Amino acid sequence: MEMKELLQQGIAEAMAKAIHSGVLPEGTYPDISLEVPPQKEFGDFASNIAMQSARVAHKAPRAIAQAIVDEMKYPWLEKAEIAGAGFINFFLNNTVLYDSLQQILAAGPQYGKAPLRPEDTVQVEYVSANPTGPLHVGHGRGAAYGSALVNLLCAAGYNVQAEYYINDAGNQMNNLAASVNARYLELLGKESQIPENGYHGTDIIDTAQAIIDQDGDAYLAMPEQERLEFFKDRAYVEKMNILKKDLAHFNVQYDTWFSERTLHPDAIHAACDVLEKRGKIYEKEGALWLKSTEYGDDKDRVVIRDNGVPTYLAADIAYHKNKYDRGFKKLINIWGADHHGYVARVKAAIAALGYDPDQLEVLLLQMVSLFREGKPVKMSKRTGQAITLNELIEEVGTDAARYFFIMRSLDTQLDFDLDLAKSHSSENPVYYIQYAHARIYSIYAQAAEAGIKLDTDWSHVVWNTLQEEEELEIIKKMAAFPNIIKQAARDRAPHRIAHFVYELASLFHQFYNHCRIIQENKELAEARLALITAVRITIANSLAILGVSAPEKM
Repeated sequence: MEMKELLQQGIAEAMAKAIHSGVLPEGTYPDISLEVPPQKEFGDFASNIAMQSARVAHKAPRAIAQAIVDEMKYPWLEKAEIAGAGFINFFLNNTVLYDSLQQILAAGPQYGKAPLRPEDTVQVEYVSANPTGPLHVGHGRGAAYGSALVNLLCAAGYNVQAEYYINDAGNQMNNLAASVNARYLELLGKESQIPENGYHGTDIIDTAQAIIDQDGDAYLAMPEQERLEFFKDRAYVEKMNILKKDLAHFNVQYDTWFSERTLHPDAIHAACDVLEKRGKIYEKEGALWLKSTEYGDDKDRVVIRDNGVPTYLAADIAYHKNKYDRGFKKLINIWGADHHGYVARVKAAIAALGYDPDQLEVLLLQMVSLFREGKPVKMSKRTGQAITLNELIEEVGTDAARYFFIMRSLDTQLDFDLDLAKSHSSENPVYYIQYAHARIYSIYAQAAEAGIKLDTDWSHVVWNTLQEEEELEIIKKMAAFPNIIKQAARDRAPHRIAHFVYELASLFHQFYNHCRIIQENKELAEARLALITAVRITIANSLAILGVSAPEKM
């Protein structure tokens, strides 16, 4: 059992004993919360349960605290002290730390992970960029955060499915075809102009040139509409292949790629039929409108235009109906901050369909600003266009890009320092963490040279040789990892794993500078090798959640 849970259980048992003996009255007591005190002299954990229980027990908090402390007789508890108005400070026995250390070593790559709960189904949909051009850095933040959230939820025991919604229907695909057609004609010396809502990136020129390289001017003789349809399909396949390749290169994988095309027309009509039967849709001026104001939206929304063409909202209604029909307990969408106003209308549509809108959770992704030499960077030197995710990866690497994207909460704007991300110094957090992991492997090599065998069962280790403050603080930090995962998953906060592993790496570097590992005292050397192995395991498991590599050499 994780230390925090062990202590919470111990407090609950002590309160139950105090109630049974009549020292505390029967009643519905609050949940037991624990915090790590800001100063070490106040113990390993502190609780305000006595103060929170005053109204239930009709006693002074200090009297309640004394009743709890009197019943807490456990071999793993060194002592419990009452402080201030009724806080209880708990000091754990080192034996519980050594037990935690052995649990980490025994669990290895599974340390921190909760057992799979198949019934706790969660779908996470993220990125879902139009397949009309390369991913930019904003997509990169969503990709890093979304995939880290999927990894985090999996580690916490949720049954997770990652999904990409391909916006492959509608005007953007027609504009893609028209843009490729314009570049195709232009490259063949024909007069042409990209449409007003077309795509001007160099990737469109590349697509048109690839068509010419393969088939020459064969499509000039084709009727324009037929040529546009061909170019639409050709460009779509090419863009999707590039998009999937780029995401895989960024350590992002999906379980499902859902095509919007599959919703047209049947699924959209079926969703509209449900809304009509429920009286949630009406006709006005030849169009069909959703009564979204009944569910808190600021105005009703058009679902089917007067020309019979569905709106984007219609497709989203059908798509979310499909999600709910697949039976997930929780749906998480990660959208750009510019979609803030869209949340209410989608939730209104979900409620109008008869589903629980609270099952859908929308996380809004704030913007990324790139900086080089302290100055904002907006355009690519290569293309003059917005900087793509691939260009960012080329400059700083996948690991640094992912860590920097994840290390800030999703709802805060991110200033990405390109120079810092590339630096090989302790100022660069991802380098600092990876260096800790690689340094442990270098210590293994030193141990081998010194004739110290690195065992894997650790049964012979004399654990109580680990008495230094730096050693005990590292163990306490690692012991909190399962609970950090649980809470971070609950709060959809993978950035907490980034902070945790940075803090663990910092504790390790402090330990390394203070405590000699390879030494004549064999028992202490073996115990410290076991300790750093647990550190290596915990760092690697943390970085795996973030989608960042744990190198053996730097």
